[in-house]
Amino acid sequence: MVSHSVWIVGTSRSGKTARLVEQFCNWIKSENQYTESFYTKRQRRKKGDGFANAKGERIPEFLYLKQTEPGVLVLAANDDNRRELGDIIVTSTLGKYPVRAKTPLGFFQDEVILFWPLLINSLNLKAQFPVRLRPETEQELATKLWRPQLYEKILRIAGVNESRLVRRILDLLQLAAYSGIPCEDIAQILARGLGENTTTLEPEFLGSLLLDWRNWCLERGLLTYGIITELYSQYLLNDRNYQQHLAKRYQAVLADDVDDYPSVARLLFELLLDQGAVGAFSYNLDGAVRLGLGADPNYLEGLAERCRVEILTGPPPESLGEQLTKQMVELVTQPMVLLSLPEIVHSIETTSRAQLLRQTAEVIANAIQSQQVQPEQVAIIAPGLDAIARYTLVEILVKQNIQVQSLNDQRPLISSPIIRALLTMLALVYPGLGRLVDRDAVAEMLVVLSRKQQLPENSTDAINRVSTNIDPVRAGLIADYCFLPHPSRPNLLPVSAFERWDRIGYAATTAYNEILQWLEEQRSQQELRLIPSPISLLDRAIQRFLWNGSNLPYEQLAALRELLETAQHYWEIDTRLRQISPVETTPYTTIIEFIQLLRRGTITANPYPVRPIGEARKSVTLATIFQYRSSRRSHRWHFWLDAGSPLWAKGGAATLFGAPFFLRDRLGEPWTAEDEKLAEEQRLRRILADLLSRVSERVYLCHSDLAVNGQEQLGPLLPLVNACVTHSVI
Repeated sequence: MVSHSVWIVGTSRSGKTARLVEQFCNWIKSENQYTESFYTKRQRRKKGDGFANAKGERIPEFLYLKQTEPGVLVLAANDDNRRELGDIIVTSTLGKYPVRAKTPLGFFQDEVILFWPLLINSLNLKAQFPVRLRPETEQELATKLWRPQLYEKILRIAGVNESRLVRRILDLLQLAAYSGIPCEDIAQILARGLGENTTTLEPEFLGSLLLDWRNWCLERGLLTYGIITELYSQYLLNDRNYQQHLAKRYQAVLADDVDDYPSVARLLFELLLDQGAVGAFSYNLDGAVRLGLGADPNYLEGLAERCRVEILTGPPPESLGEQLTKQMVELVTQPMVLLSLPEIVHSIETTSRAQLLRQTAEVIANAIQSQQVQPEQVAIIAPGLDAIARYTLVEILVKQNIQVQSLNDQRPLISSPIIRALLTMLALVYPGLGRLVDRDAVAEMLVVLSRKQQLPENSTDAINRVSTNIDPVRAGLIADYCFLPHPSRPNLLPVSAFERWDRIGYAATTAYNEILQWLEEQRSQQELRLIPSPISLLDRAIQRFLWNGSNLPYEQLAALRELLETAQHYWEIDTRLRQISPVETTPYTTIIEFIQLLRRGTITANPYPVRPIGEARKSVTLATIFQYRSSRRSHRWHFWLDAGSPLWAKGGAATLFGAPFFLRDRLGEPWTAEDEKLAEEQRLRRILADLLSRVSERVYLCHSDLAVNGQEQLGPLLPLVNACVTHSVI
């Protein structure tokens, strides 16, 4: 019998997503050909995994059950792709069909929470609403739970610090869950994979830690991504009641770029197909971006056996993929081959990396100013972007009035001055936090909270419109003479405590007095218990000093939003823990731990929280290899930064510890040096093919002889640089 499900396979930008949507539209057209009168109760008979009409022809159940309004499950590899794919499908179908667009993990999370009562009964859990743990909170709580067992000797054997070891152990639970392996089997998988490796901890010890952690979380109704995925794969998918509900809710599934999905996704797809749903799946031969981070492309590829396979041709003719991929791969894999790259591949070569960054930015600026290319048509792609490179490139280009957009530039919240100022404010209002504040922090707080807004006409640059009534020099003077440190009650004195307070000036004095008065009011209300929580105090400060009816830049809006969401989440978890196991601590211990958590830099914020409306932002794209490939973007010009870096073979993302052990086609098999070498070669081939499919006109290989640390760069792309040396821009 011919399958109605479709497996669409092709390279990057070969039209897989468009074909996916087209297939869905074809299903809808086919459905419209059948009317309810065409079927009678005698003709509706189950046949295999679908229905049959009067002629005995199989009809997908999705097409037959339109009167029950079954939903369509749409899955994408990441959240950005999910939004875009969902919008395209809704637009193509005029919104007539219920579509639920999710990432695989987002779908698992929603299902576990929706069917939590079912899990309560099957696992004998306490009847309480589940709360999801963010990764940073997960790590903090796991560290507290395991600290008695992770003593100095254990850390010395592991060869990493406590924070990194905890994250590594938690990742094992997530990898196992993605692979469909129960937590109880993790120790066995690790024992087979590690063998006699004495540089790591005992698998039984790691397995016991994870079992303790999982059980501890379930007792308190706390869910991590790993626990969510395990609950879904091990319990929900095997529950007959859930299977029946799933069959009624979804009669079609569309999944884009399944090469980036975890193994568990295939279990979901097969269950839906077994129950009569039809599916359309796209698979990128040059994808597998998340291989080593939980994806299992080889296992997902086995789903093609249940589908009608459609093979799409190569990348679009306007890309450089067909022209350059074979040549570049040959140069990289066989460095002794004497080949020269065409003139569309240029190189920018310098001795030091500082020179490289400067010259790369200058080449981009000159090309944009000479109208050779528009800013939105340029992408700078690097295996890794450190703060120096990011700052240098942005600074030079912005000075030339060229905007730069960093893809998913997630920096620690504590790196934002407004966040540091708000945390200092907390320490001045609540008692017992005096050790968390110093003179420099107070001076910074005064500068941030004394901001004033200037709104010139015809100006949209919010960053240039912000100034402060208390400049850094005056803020430093006030902090030196008016800040009174104290372990419990740090205080700010009136400006008259400074003998030469006349040097402060009228504007700064007025602003300081307003801040001082506001802090005193908040202290008084706190003592009278009129402030519900620190979250309310943060919101008051934002409204009074930062927002004040103004338009904040996206970066600051994102940081403030993330701060409030993080604080709300932190106090929600703290409340849950205190309800279950009350502990005797000082009233303000939670605030201290929250501030310390942020100061460790574990919480990040996305500086671009709002999707652009209308014309896309005209800016140069700056991204790592992993970020760029995940975004599925394309540009006219590419600048491959640090072309001599060895990190190109790593794909711009570190592989999680133990990831190869949990791939379904090699569960528990040892990972040898030969396996690692072969994996890096295959990853490099995919990276080259993928990136070349996403550039249409020109590639610049940007190489410096020396890296940031002064070491010579001899990465795998160096043969490409040598092959286009005649086109150098020096």
